[in-house]
Amino acid sequence: MRRVIASLDVGSSLIKLVVGEVIKNKINILACVETPARGIKKGYIINGESAKEAFNEVFKKAENIIGLPIRKVIATVPSSYAECFLSSGTIGIDNPDKVITNDDVFKVMQKSIQNKIMDNKELVTVLPVSFNVNGEVVSSPLNMIAEKLAMKAIVVTVPKKNLEGIYAILKNMNIDLVDVVISPLGDFYQYKTKELSQNVVAMVNIGEITTTVSIFNKGILTNLEVIDIGGAQITNDLAYVYKIKEEDAKYVKEHLALAHTRLSQPNEFLNFEDKYEENVKINQYDASEIVMGRLTEIINLAKKQINLLTKKEISYIILTGGVTESPDFDILVEELIGPSGIIGNVEEIGARSNKYGTAIGMIKYYNSRLKLRNKEFSIFNPEEEEELTGAGKQVNITDNSILGKLFGYFFDS
Repeated sequence: MRRVIASLDVGSSLIKLVVGEVIKNKINILACVETPARGIKKGYIINGESAKEAFNEVFKKAENIIGLPIRKVIATVPSSYAECFLSSGTIGIDNPDKVITNDDVFKVMQKSIQNKIMDNKELVTVLPVSFNVNGEVVSSPLNMIAEKLAMKAIVVTVPKKNLEGIYAILKNMNIDLVDVVISPLGDFYQYKTKELSQNVVAMVNIGEITTTVSIFNKGILTNLEVIDIGGAQITNDLAYVYKIKEEDAKYVKEHLALAHTRLSQPNEFLNFEDKYEENVKINQYDASEIVMGRLTEIINLAKKQINLLTKKEISYIILTGGVTESPDFDILVEELIGPSGIIGNVEEIGARSNKYGTAIGMIKYYNSRLKLRNKEFSIFNPEEEEELTGAGKQVNITDNSILGKLFGYFFDS
């Protein structure tokens, strides 16, 4: 069975849809599309009709590339007010030979969250920290022989409202939401390496409206915070200073300004008409100074937030998001953070832009969950896969829980 996974990254500026096939732990991009976000703010649906139109657009674009309808997807939900807490559970091994199976792993995950999810919260994920088998701490207990299996895990939850809007729209479109992900998980799994998984790492995703800061300790999400500032503020600064239209300010940000003034040229400029219908000449140095000022503020706020989220020594700070592709952003990172600052770089063919980093990482994250349970999954049935080639849960959440309706795709045997 081919493992084809579709991920929907819902942002305030863009909605991105990536369809990828996992082959030997590598992602083969089958479709990578985007459309302007409408009816959405900070990941929340504020206008259902406008958002549905945008969703329909992005799915149609992907389906036109693949030649097949997409009816199953994993999606981001807002990270605001997400909570991470340490939990544990222990089960007895019931089968006669006492060999730990995939079902036992699931059962101990269930046990770790039993009676621990508040009614106003939704479970996003259970991240195993370690398993204990016969007094021995192991990363994977499969096929080991034991009377009992214990697990320590980080449980991640979000408010119910973070899921409701996206779930309702996809349901109305007859698209199954098979799992939800918060963006920090996608960000980390996109850039995950053995080195990063052995250290304390901070992820900083500079989005359009917000910047998300998250802490990973040995590959496990331990804390996060969302800051209300992002790339749109840079556009607003340029529009305010030069009294030009927002679309003109965005053009200056993307095609003229640099992230640092060091290599900017005063003799490079663009002409625009301001709100008084007068010509305004914008040179690269002055525009870069404005951009650099705001980016400096964002990075310094992120650094301050990192210190509030953890007292552990940070080995690496990974910066991602579309803004990080601004010319000379690396100079600014070196100046403000030093050698521990790393700019994430999306290298998958067909999606080489940091704005797709979260969506691709979501596929890698979901694939890791499938591997944990040794389970196969594809958004396409065997007949559709042939065409593509040519072209029982018991989780302790309430009955009206959204994830109670969708977690079966991952947990059902």
